[in-house]
Amino acid sequence: MAEYMALIMFITVCIVLLAGYPVAFSLGGTALAFALLGQMSGSFDGAFLQALPNRLYGIMTNGTLIAVPLFVFMGVMLERSKVADKLLDTMAMLFGPLRGGLGISVILVGMLLAASTGIVGATVVTMGLLSLPTMLKRGYDPSIATGTICASGTLGQIIPPSIILILLGDVLSSAYQQAQLDMGLFSPETISVGDLFAGALIPGLLLVLMYVIYLVGMAFYKPGQLPAIPAAERAIDKKELISRVIGALLPPLFLILAVLGSIMAGIATPTEAASVGAVGAMLLAMKQKQFNLEILQAVMQSTLRVTSMVFMIFIGASIFSLVFRGFGGDEVVRELLTNLPGGVVGAMFIVMLIMFLLGFILDFIEITFVVVPIVAPILLTMGLDPVWLGIMIAINLQTSFLTPPFGFALFYLRGVAPDSVKTTHIYKGVAPFIIIQLIALGLLSFWPGLATWLPSMVYGS
Repeated sequence: MAEYMALIMFITVCIVLLAGYPVAFSLGGTALAFALLGQMSGSFDGAFLQALPNRLYGIMTNGTLIAVPLFVFMGVMLERSKVADKLLDTMAMLFGPLRGGLGISVILVGMLLAASTGIVGATVVTMGLLSLPTMLKRGYDPSIATGTICASGTLGQIIPPSIILILLGDVLSSAYQQAQLDMGLFSPETISVGDLFAGALIPGLLLVLMYVIYLVGMAFYKPGQLPAIPAAERAIDKKELISRVIGALLPPLFLILAVLGSIMAGIATPTEAASVGAVGAMLLAMKQKQFNLEILQAVMQSTLRVTSMVFMIFIGASIFSLVFRGFGGDEVVRELLTNLPGGVVGAMFIVMLIMFLLGFILDFIEITFVVVPIVAPILLTMGLDPVWLGIMIAINLQTSFLTPPFGFALFYLRGVAPDSVKTTHIYKGVAPFIIIQLIALGLLSFWPGLATWLPSMVYGS
């Protein structure tokens, strides 16, 4: 009876979330309602909820999670500093002579913004406002233009510093320690956010390369859909172009080096590096003359809203996981995955498939806090590398931003796209990029070293 309650509770949460109720209250409220039903029916022991105060205190005192508001602040401040405007104009001048050059510029600027901000919504909206009208005016096919913008925006999910990698790092750290304790290892090793940052770099750059190859291929086969910028509109002296490129690239590159470089070199923890990034973003905003008390207040309010949402979801997810475990749901999932044909390969395939399908209806935070804590300890007990598993999950969750009907990148772009761009254009445009991400998942599954080589070189682990 109890195991059925765990399954019914999971399905109920998905239905409640689809109905549009807030995530945190859906998770916590549904779990408490089922805990009450379980106590009344004798299938749930209320003692499980006694661990909740310790869980909440652990969330409040978690040093890693302090990086979340700092990185959010950095991203929102950079959005206000107009760095993207300069980058896009400069890249368009640089790649303008090529067919598809404007699309390639959007991908590269998306990559730089991802490494600077780590916030998908800000990148998609910014790129949609800046580049979509220009691409349409230059004769780009609406599907290719919208797909390119959505895909470039989601790079913030995998290229560090990424909010999802910070959240995954915390969840996987707990799962990895639990898995080692289950295996009888009472001096467990740990996995850090820095490990995931290092592990995500090569797969992230691989995705960028695959996006660019796709655009180059489309420009070759369908040149009329990705035209070059006319020579008369990109006439500029070489020295001036070099000066503009240096002026546009140096500030964000310096910030990326300060944040990621300090983590990779072991000089700073992710939380300390996030504070460096927050201060650096303010300095950039001052340099661009986009900083005053009014802007600072708006940025802080936005940071507070996003951070509050994330931590409330953390609390709701903690209640959900305790009740799910109290019903024996984790044992049901363990038995299901370990008895699948194909062993660890079959279990990993099923988990990735379930996450991909859930991405059509749930967002990445819901999947991270509901699904990952359930399946990750089981998969890690089977001997999977935690860094590789984390990057596989991150790329899979990145895909959830693009999958209709609830892909957030699609909503973000739809909100700023002109009326001439139909929703079907956006859906059609993201389809090739979803396929590219699935190919990247396949490559990473065949060559785990794409994710594990750099952390082993940097951290020796």
